[in-house]
Amino acid sequence: MKIIYMDWQCYAGEDMVAALGRLKDGDGNPAKVVRYPFQNTEKRTDAAFEEQFGEVLKKERPDFVLSFNYYPLISLVCNRQEVPYIAYVYDSPHISLYSYTVIQPCNHIYVFDSAVAQSFQRQGIRTVHYLPLAANAERLSAGKPDEAARKRFSADVAFVGGMYSEGHNFYERMEPGLDDYTRGYLEAVIASQLAVDGVNFVEQCLREDIVQRMLKAYPMEPNSDGAEASAWIYANYMLDRRITQLERAKLLTMIGEQCGLNGRTVALYTRDPGFRKPGIENRGRIDYYDEMPAAFRCAKINLNITLRSITSGIPLRVFDILGAGGFLLTNYQPDLADCFESGRDFVYYESDADLIDKIEYYLSHEDERQEIAANGLERVRTMHSWDARLQAIVGDVFSDNE
Repeated sequence: MKIIYMDWQCYAGEDMVAALGRLKDGDGNPAKVVRYPFQNTEKRTDAAFEEQFGEVLKKERPDFVLSFNYYPLISLVCNRQEVPYIAYVYDSPHISLYSYTVIQPCNHIYVFDSAVAQSFQRQGIRTVHYLPLAANAERLSAGKPDEAARKRFSADVAFVGGMYSEGHNFYERMEPGLDDYTRGYLEAVIASQLAVDGVNFVEQCLREDIVQRMLKAYPMEPNSDGAEASAWIYANYMLDRRITQLERAKLLTMIGEQCGLNGRTVALYTRDPGFRKPGIENRGRIDYYDEMPAAFRCAKINLNITLRSITSGIPLRVFDILGAGGFLLTNYQPDLADCFESGRDFVYYESDADLIDKIEYYLSHEDERQEIAANGLERVRTMHSWDARLQAIVGDVFSDNE
């Protein structure tokens, strides 16, 4: 079995390559993995790439091509050469999914959000499937953090993630161009969505007149080869990020005030150095491979506050926390029930007050906290590895091609 892996700098890329190398064909022979350097791009056509990659496919004659996230460019070439293209999507939103190329028969696209998969399937599109993400628990939980790591990463509560106040904050760019009515309407939508977990209704609230006013204030046009609507773009790339920004800032500020100022250590690992709140230690950005596992393991409680454009799915952060053996306290996401058992493998909070109550409870009940963390690690190790996901994908692809 020969596989071309489209190699770009992405989370879990090295874990995927390792898992690909452990794949075996029906005769027990190990897979040969060809790592093909690829530039993460939003281009829909590129004559030079299409010609070059087409020659690579002719020369290598792979059984399939695989990439993290979906790229119309890759699909165009694979479709011409009749080579199966597997795209495992872990970004949300991922606008390339709305390219017309998504229906090409070479495609086998796996998305981690069941609501997204169902939306495609309701439209009769059979190339998009639901598959949760995974983690390399063997790497994440290997060894014990040394004294230097414990000193650097120890915390009662920790959050690793973006604050969405960085340079791609489209809402703040648009806001000065809005009229008072539209600004007030959007603020009401944002406030309403902030109060609800598990259901995202932002796009449904964007009437055509509101969208037209947003387009005037800050144009964000659909791609020429895409089926995405303007309302979808504004909901997912602008308002959901704004909601996430407000939610994460609110929750971390609350935790800092009620826990960090009362003797608890609350650590934030983020690329935004400007987020400073009482009781919060902003420790800056950490490396995904070299530092993040130790941060998860050295924190007593690891938070997940899901990006709001992820409607139902389980973010990669959740699998990485559990795969490192960390204790997870998260907001509610419907797809969690597909993979884990609440109260046994992880814990979710139902409100701001419940979040604080559960932080205090699990900091005070160490044995229970450690047992839940151990259960979560074992669940990831035995059921949610990249190896298991690849076996499922390859089974699907080759059964479809028989």
